Amino acid sequence: MEHRVLILAPFGRDAHVIADVLTADGRECFACDDLGGLAAELADGAGTAVITEEALLVADAANLLSWLRRQPLWSDFPIIVLAGKRVERRSARSLQALEELGNVVVLERPLNSETLRRAVASSLRARARQYDSRGHLAESHQHLLERAKAQEALERLNDSLETRIADRTEALASANDRLMKEIHERAKVQAVLVQSQKMEALGQLTGGIAHDFNNLLNVIMANADLIARISSDERIRNMAATTKRATERGAKLTGQLLAFSRTSNLDLKAVNVIVLLQGMRDIISISLGSSIKYLTAFEGDELWTRADANQLELAILNLAINARDAMPNGGDLTIRTATRPAPDATFTSERYVVVEVSDSGSGIPASVVSRVFDPFFTTKPVGKGTGLGLSQVYGIARQAGGTARIESEEGKGTTVQIWLPLGPKDLSPMKAAADPEQSAATEKHILVVEDDEDVRIMIVECLKMLGYTVTNAPDGPSGLGRLADDDPDLLMVDFAMPGMNGMEMIAQARKLRADLPVILATGYADVDTSKLADKGLTILRKPFQLDELARIVRLGLGS
Repeated sequence: MEHRVLILAPFGRDAHVIADVLTADGRECFACDDLGGLAAELADGAGTAVITEEALLVADAANLLSWLRRQPLWSDFPIIVLAGKRVERRSARSLQALEELGNVVVLERPLNSETLRRAVASSLRARARQYDSRGHLAESHQHLLERAKAQEALERLNDSLETRIADRTEALASANDRLMKEIHERAKVQAVLVQSQKMEALGQLTGGIAHDFNNLLNVIMANADLIARISSDERIRNMAATTKRATERGAKLTGQLLAFSRTSNLDLKAVNVIVLLQGMRDIISISLGSSIKYLTAFEGDELWTRADANQLELAILNLAINARDAMPNGGDLTIRTATRPAPDATFTSERYVVVEVSDSGSGIPASVVSRVFDPFFTTKPVGKGTGLGLSQVYGIARQAGGTARIESEEGKGTTVQIWLPLGPKDLSPMKAAADPEQSAATEKHILVVEDDEDVRIMIVECLKMLGYTVTNAPDGPSGLGRLADDDPDLLMVDFAMPGMNGMEMIAQARKLRADLPVILATGYADVDTSKLADKGLTILRKPFQLDELARIVRLGLGS
């Protein structure tokens, strides 16, 4: 439609002739009846118009002129006017009509067809360039619109940029705070883990030393006891008593080492920590003296855990005495109890009973706080402490399934916390204890199985001294072989033996004789002795004295 040729030649056959010439060139032509029709067709689109001059003079061209005046800026519609043959000059009216048409080419008639074709082609090319300009203007206009939108968006962005920067800065600061907190928490957990691993390694070392030392002490102690019983020489008996007292101090030392290493045989039972601390009030007050104020803050009336009550009392008393020594000029000692959730990933239970012992004493230098639970480490002057008090507290807590922690600031005081897993309340009735002094007949046969030759000889001699018939074996397989031959009344087995250990041998022996009484001798057993007692075993703890051996044997025979 935009490239067609409109023809207005209302007289004669001019319109058909013009259309035939142009159609031959492939032009799309449309013949209009009058100026009003021409104006209507222009509104639908055209490339040029061919108008005879006389058509302009016989009708009102108002509609056509109105359309021409309303053309957009890019448009200058080309018109070809075919003038009539004349002698005189054009009238003023004709000139005015041509002037109002604007972009007009006047061709004088008669004209040949080639002139008409060239004029139309030129007009259509001019109109095509106008269409190109229209496209460029539209494209430019679109770019302007997009630029305006971009400018508007930029202005909005600039308006909100400061707020966004502030929000982003706040978010980054918050993320940084969280990251630093996580790093700090991870560092704390790592430090606790490293300390725990160090204490575990020290525990294994000290436990092994204490086990071997226990066997040596047992031989010395029992032989000193035997010498004191069989000798009539008062001087020798006094020397034996001195030896026995020295071995008893050594036994106490190994007991503390085993408590630290968590291989001592604690009697773990349900304990109400509040009742235990209330029962210790007098002994703690006496130990502290009059210059130290003793305060307590307990959470409720009952806080239950599973622990060895005697060892827990010892641990708390140790902490109270350490606090007293840190306050030579007096001060405050406070014992608090509470329940708390596990503070980090190194704890295995969900909730804990926490016993907190705080003093207002001299505190501990930061450089040595990490070492206070090490065995034999002490901040006290030479001769004032063994360095086993806090290590024993740590060992007792660990064997009960918990741990111990310390916080101290030099010049302000120290707080030691014992964390123990929160346990259920003990509702079981008290069992009547067996009478250890109910002695069985001494004409009994006892089979002793012990891998340490010195300890085995010592036990055999002690039992013979007590009037029993005794046979022995150096290991589990040999002991099982003698079991069928000797048919003993009682089996005494060491727990820690190479190859087949004591518990494995007992299991095999029970298959041969289910009713055989058994004594398990142990100085190094990372097991719960209360559970062993439930299996029908009588426990003999090393090192032991002759009277203790006699009592345990009578108890075993009577079971």
